[in-house]
Amino acid sequence: MFIPELKIDNLVPKIPIVQGGMGVGVSMWRLASAVANSGGIGVISGVEPGFNLPGYNTNKQKANKEALAYNIRKAKQQSPAGIIGVNIMTAVNNFEEMVKIAVKEKTDIIFSGAGLPLKLPELVKDSITKIAPIVSSAKAAAVICKHWDKKFGYLPDAIVVEGPKAGGHLGFSLEQLKNAAQFSLDSIVKEVVSAIKPFEEKYMKQVPIIAGGGVFDGRDAAGILSAGASAVQIATRLVATYECDADQGFKDQYINATRDDVVIIKSPVGLPGRAIRNDFLRDVEEGIRKPFKCLYNCLKTCDPRQSPYCIADALINAQRGDLLHGFAFAGENVYRVDKMSSVKEILNGILDELISS
Repeated sequence: MFIPELKIDNLVPKIPIVQGGMGVGVSMWRLASAVANSGGIGVISGVEPGFNLPGYNTNKQKANKEALAYNIRKAKQQSPAGIIGVNIMTAVNNFEEMVKIAVKEKTDIIFSGAGLPLKLPELVKDSITKIAPIVSSAKAAAVICKHWDKKFGYLPDAIVVEGPKAGGHLGFSLEQLKNAAQFSLDSIVKEVVSAIKPFEEKYMKQVPIIAGGGVFDGRDAAGILSAGASAVQIATRLVATYECDADQGFKDQYINATRDDVVIIKSPVGLPGRAIRNDFLRDVEEGIRKPFKCLYNCLKTCDPRQSPYCIADALINAQRGDLLHGFAFAGENVYRVDKMSSVKEILNGILDELISS
């Protein structure tokens, strides 16, 4: 298959692969710079990046801003010719502040989902930073394009489409996930391409589609690119790499996971999510509450009074390898991960498969 060129305005990576942002602390400067050095777009997660700093528990917003700035600088230092992005969830309480930090540090591109990032063009005005909303439907893509067009005279520089096979928090209802075959990634891509066409014609500009959620190898990528995407987003496949920022215990969860271990959970933030079942999640399923005091105030949609556990605590513990007190989010194909690899080895393998498909 001919490998298309991904062109996001002046950003042209050598290969059409974008690394998905993974929090908390799973994709930071090490993974992002490794992907960028391999020719793709590396992405730092903006979800609680300061959790390892000494002042996190007393002033988490300050710690998160300092950590995000540090990770962007470090990634750019390690990959001076590469493309570095940041994933900042719209649902985080300090969304605008984190976007401003990313812009100040001259991040190449901001990816933003978990809600509609309606104010994003205003926050990056007069900067070099490109913006790409993350959507799970043509309707969401059209709403964003219509609002940005009317309010800012601006179209997304790219759009990320995430399907129902993705890991972490998902933009689908539980009912939709039960009928995931009706919401295949390639069909959503085609619908998004159609929905944004009037806006592309108005602006005489092509908006590249980056599609992810269940993309594991070159054959998966070929199907998505054939549906109209300009690039693929890959996340789960890149966790069991030497360069991933998570603890080895976290990576081992991926390597040892079976198909039956992959479950849909109801997250404390009010969204369904895909994760690897372990003893922590089994306790939650049985109604065992994990007492906590909310120190984070992370997400707008979280109500600590109703939550059976603190998702920030759980994800931080998991990133550090403490799976007794946390769990790992993962995509549907995590059971296909069976060994440690390097980022370059994985991306080169996907490209070889893509060419021969």
